[in-house]
Amino acid sequence: MRRSISIIIPAYNEEKRLPATLRTVQAWLQAGSWEFAEIVVVDDGSRDATVELARNAGARVLLNPGNRGKGYTVRHGMLEARGEWTLFTDADLSSPIEELDKLTAAVDREQARAAIGSRALDRSLIGVRQPLFREYVGRFFNLVIRAVTGLPFHDTQCGFKLFETAAAREIFKRQRLDGFGFDVEVLFIARRLGYRAVEVPVRWNDAAGTKVSMWRGMAAFFDPLKVRWNSILGRYR
Repeated sequence: MRRSISIIIPAYNEEKRLPATLRTVQAWLQAGSWEFAEIVVVDDGSRDATVELARNAGARVLLNPGNRGKGYTVRHGMLEARGEWTLFTDADLSSPIEELDKLTAAVDREQARAAIGSRALDRSLIGVRQPLFREYVGRFFNLVIRAVTGLPFHDTQCGFKLFETAAAREIFKRQRLDGFGFDVEVLFIARRLGYRAVEVPVRWNDAAGTKVSMWRGMAAFFDPLKVRWNSILGRYR
């Protein structure tokens, strides 16, 4: 059984969605049997009341030096986590926090150091789907990732991932991508370091108000190539 947990929530201008998310996560943690649990909101230079709301809700708040991107934000939180295990999840809770039970069960069962939520392994678990164009672009992106990096996962981009914190520190301190392609990079680094990660089907719902523009999504197609190049140059050693 996992005894302590840090839940990292990257946030950028999330004053509308964050309060409900924090209440939901807090209630779930209080109903559990964790010896230690913390919610860490990492603010990526928000211009609204995100920071104030997070502090008032009792979350631990970390501040980025300006708007640096989701990859930077998640890395900041993962490297500051205090729990034995660390989950990062999106501020909209696209995957319900209760799905963490599936990830913890998977790492116990498989003796793994990480578990990643997946929309691709069982698409019947998707409640609200993305627009078709985005969904098929995402599927194609994962094909590109598997071809370029050799990663075996069917969905690297689901923002619901659990890491043993000791392993996470070794992985995320080597991370170099600050944008939305960082998921690919950290999974690649984990594999290079010999850390076992398991892919777990989770419930997921598309949430309105995504921060990912189509242009930034398309630019992410270059990230697997950057990962391979960084690996060739020995930057993940």
